[in-house]
Amino acid sequence: MKEDFPILSRQVNGRNLVYLDNAATTQKPHCVIDAMNQYYSLSNANVHRAVHTLAGEATEGYEKCRSLLKERYNASRAIITSGTTESINLVAHAWGEANLEDGDAVILTEMEHHSDIVPWQMLAERKSIELRYVPVIDGNLDMDIFDASLDGAKLVCVVHTSNVLGVRNPIEDIITKSKLAGAKVLIDAAQAVPHEEIDFEKLGADFLAFSAHKMCGPTGIGALLVSESAFEKMQPFMGGGDMIQTVSITGSTYQVNEHKFEAGTPRIAEGVGWAAALEWMSNIDLEKHHSRLINIARHVKQELVSKGMTVYSQLGEKDAAVVSFTHPSIHPEDFARLLDAQGIAVRTGHHCAQPLMERLGVSGTIRASFYIYNDEDDATTFLNGIDRVLEAMA
Repeated sequence: MKEDFPILSRQVNGRNLVYLDNAATTQKPHCVIDAMNQYYSLSNANVHRAVHTLAGEATEGYEKCRSLLKERYNASRAIITSGTTESINLVAHAWGEANLEDGDAVILTEMEHHSDIVPWQMLAERKSIELRYVPVIDGNLDMDIFDASLDGAKLVCVVHTSNVLGVRNPIEDIITKSKLAGAKVLIDAAQAVPHEEIDFEKLGADFLAFSAHKMCGPTGIGALLVSESAFEKMQPFMGGGDMIQTVSITGSTYQVNEHKFEAGTPRIAEGVGWAAALEWMSNIDLEKHHSRLINIARHVKQELVSKGMTVYSQLGEKDAAVVSFTHPSIHPEDFARLLDAQGIAVRTGHHCAQPLMERLGVSGTIRASFYIYNDEDDATTFLNGIDRVLEAMA
């Protein structure tokens, strides 16, 4: 599989690249790069409006992405956005502004990415809604507190899989309980869709947000899947071309499909590239790779613990292969720079999850995240690199 990814053949600082920063962004196969190059080289035009050949090709290529998203995730509505962050902000503006009133409660968790905290804090400043946070205990959500928080809640926002810990939350249970309490559910699935197959209709959530670049697609594009009942309650918050039916000096009328929330020229090349990634991913057995990668991550965790690290990832059966750890005396950034000198790419910092860092009692961690093109050799190189850092800093 590595041969499909041109970047994995390069060297960094004289060493073969070992890329373990997949929770931040994944690498792109040849087919994605080629599809985007071909669009710009042969079919570059704006979509939806013109009748000439290039516009038709561009429209077909872009809308193919939407069709593949609906097919892959069994969704009737797929709004194309710039990524998970815009998708969540879209819910806050297009649904939250129209359907939440002063005093209504929104449930969040301490495990959320900042993108699923800040938009709701901003909305709370405008509408005086109540934000209730579910704490994290020993790396898992406190479900007793979640249950108690449901009383009177109008919306539940929860990350499917943590970008810091890799823990997969009990999403099905959360959705069932939320629905029984009369609350809508927004799932941040940015770290979920790269690792497992998701049936949006069967899952029963109202909103599912994710990004292409976490699953071998381009940066700058993502999607918001929306249930029909929630879609009917959403109002546009960006105005402009393509989202309208008619415009006059006395007023405007809007599209009734997803274009209602996609004002202006869309991310055409990115849509073409994501379509190529979705087709490529359709041939990947995610369940098989998940089993393989979680075993690699568990081995890495065991070795790190034996070397004196504190590892925060539990790596349960359904968790993503994310190993988040610290050293008792070496700063995470220093550690990462010494790994980079060996061609090993990892992520450090608070990972846009400062409330979770506070709960863990650290300012940041070192995070090694494995994906479908990683193998045992990458893990061995990483662990050897860890040994060299420890020797250098002894």
